[in-house]
Amino acid sequence: MTIDSPDTLALNTTQSLIRDLEALREHFDLAGWLLHGVSWGSTLALAYAIEHPEKVTELVLTAVTTGSREEIDWITEGVGILFPEAWEKFASVRRGDERVVEAYARLLRDPDPDIQSAAAAAWDSWESTHISLDPNWIPGPLHEDLRAKKNFATLVTHYWSNECFLQGDRRILGRLAALDGIPTVLIHGRHDVSGPVITPWRLHKAMTQSRLIVVETEGHGGAEEMELTTAATDEFAAH
Repeated sequence: MTIDSPDTLALNTTQSLIRDLEALREHFDLAGWLLHGVSWGSTLALAYAIEHPEKVTELVLTAVTTGSREEIDWITEGVGILFPEAWEKFASVRRGDERVVEAYARLLRDPDPDIQSAAAAAWDSWESTHISLDPNWIPGPLHEDLRAKKNFATLVTHYWSNECFLQGDRRILGRLAALDGIPTVLIHGRHDVSGPVITPWRLHKAMTQSRLIVVETEGHGGAEEMELTTAATDEFAAH
C-alpha cells in the first residue's frame, strides 16, 4: 500500500487532524497559540479552536470556509448556474439522485486506474472553471501532474462527501459560542465566487471579538489578502 493509496482515507478525518495539531502544541510545550489558515486551513483552524478554545490566543483566517454542506453544494453544484456548459459535463457522472461530490468520491476510489484518472481530470477541469472569475486566475489546469490531480481530487471529495466530518452537532456555524472572546480577523475577497463572502459575514456577526476585512478587488486569496493577513498577525504578535 502506498502512502497516497485511497485505502488510507478512513484514517484521514478532521478529528484526526485536530488531534495532530494538539499533539504538535503539546510537543512544543505551548500554553497557547495564534492560529492562521487559508481556505480549508481556516476550516481546520476553526474546528480546532472550537475543541480547544483555551489554547487559542487569536485567529487570523483568510479566504474563509467552514466546511458546511451549504458551501460544498454551492461550489460543486450551485455555482453551475454561472457555468452551465461546464457543469453539465462535470455532473454527467452522477447516478440517480447522487450528489456530484459523492459521484466523484466514488469514481476516485474505483479500482480501475483509468476511471480514477478520468475523474481526476474532470475534477481538475471543474476547479479551473469555477475559479475563472477570480481576478488572479490564470488559464489552464489547476495541476499539471496526474498524481497531483488524483491526490488533490481524492482528498477534496473524501472530505466534502463527508461534509468535512463536521456534520450535525459538529457544524462550525452551530458552535461559534465556544469562540466567544477570542480576537479574530477574517479576510476575504469580494470576487470569491467559489466561496462567497456570506460565510465570513456569518462568522463575523456571531463572533463578538471579530473584525471582517473584505478586499474588493480579489477572489479566493490574493496578494492584498496575504498582506493584510501578515499585518494582522504582526499586530497580534506585538501585544
